[in-house]
Amino acid sequence: MFAKASLLATVTLALLAASSPVEVSSSLKKGTPVPIRNRGAFTSNGVFDKDRAILQTVLTKNKHRQNLLNKQKNSGSLAKGAFIQAIAELPSSVSASLSKRQSEALTDEEDDLEWAGSIEIGTPGQKFLIDFDTGSSDLWIPSSSCSSSTCSSKSKYKSSASSSSKKESGSFSIQYGDGSTVSGPVFEDTVTVAGISVDNQRFSPVTTLSSTFSDDPIDGILGLAFPSISNLNTDPFFNTAIDQGSVDAGEFGFFLSQSGSELFLGGRNSDLFTGSVEFNDVDDSNGFWQLTGASISANGKTVIRNFDTIIDSGTTIMYGPPDVVDQFYSSIGGQLFDQDQGFYSFSCSKVPEVSFSWGGNDFAVSADNFNLGATEDGSSDCVGALAGQDLGLGDDVWLLGDSFMKNVYSVFSFDQTAVGFATLA
Repeated sequence: MFAKASLLATVTLALLAASSPVEVSSSLKKGTPVPIRNRGAFTSNGVFDKDRAILQTVLTKNKHRQNLLNKQKNSGSLAKGAFIQAIAELPSSVSASLSKRQSEALTDEEDDLEWAGSIEIGTPGQKFLIDFDTGSSDLWIPSSSCSSSTCSSKSKYKSSASSSSKKESGSFSIQYGDGSTVSGPVFEDTVTVAGISVDNQRFSPVTTLSSTFSDDPIDGILGLAFPSISNLNTDPFFNTAIDQGSVDAGEFGFFLSQSGSELFLGGRNSDLFTGSVEFNDVDDSNGFWQLTGASISANGKTVIRNFDTIIDSGTTIMYGPPDVVDQFYSSIGGQLFDQDQGFYSFSCSKVPEVSFSWGGNDFAVSADNFNLGATEDGSSDCVGALAGQDLGLGDDVWLLGDSFMKNVYSVFSFDQTAVGFATLA
């Protein structure tokens, strides 16, 4: 997925001790629902779309590389085992293939690679379609001064049209693997999401926009991770909403589905899940929604234990360290499909029963969400949604995107510094 963010009220730099999952009643239903557009997997007519998956892997690597650079700049240190990698580059053959597709007419938006919804910035409000990202912490949208051709199809922010706009010092910049950037000045303005408004929110109306976004329907990104990884070194929108008393609770819930997808701000929507929410403590030392003490099972047997998991709505694929991912696929008779990208395949007729646990309930990944499609047209082998990649995020740290999140109702709580999961209704 593309770069994204998360929000919090305070930053804790000490590692949190692991604790047992806590069951919390499902009765809370305060807050505001935000309808978001659904996202398709990397499957086209039953076949794995390898080029788009490689693009997302490159974008995911560079997003989290930038997050770690931001964290180091803001706090002076990284968590144990975390390191800043070189810029990941998109292979020229993949770039050429995707460029050819971009020249073709767009069809529907079912293959969108973001969970996108509408926001307004300014007074009066200027509307933008943005991607809500729990894996990043900044808000950016195109500026009316954007000089990139990519901006031609986007909604653009005009500061002179807003009576509450204020230009600030500093600049914003993210570099991508194709050599292009997203960069611009820093402003403050009123930001509104589904009726929840905050004043003086810092963001960037970018004046250069990476060609990576040329065939992407979104205008920009709103991060929902912790402030410590903010490129702007500021509180993200939801943290500002907490501080200004604009939400009833310091938590938000995600429901990701082929229809009716929703971000619920200031609480959780109990109509979308059953039973209790199982909360697990977050280690926010690197600024992510990072849960400790995870395990993964295949076909009812635990394969790997005691690793960390970052929950990132800004990506589709799940990633783990190459050696342990290889161990996982060996346990189900899978085989390496693409060594450079860490993709594995398995028999389409034997999709494994995969589940994750953090010491409490087992949360299963459905066969539809784990299977990204056949390796090629007519093949009996399919590609798994778990890939082996070292993203530099730390020792034994995995990244779980929406291939996992689509199977559960997810609650991100700044009040508890925890992430909770519940069974879908």
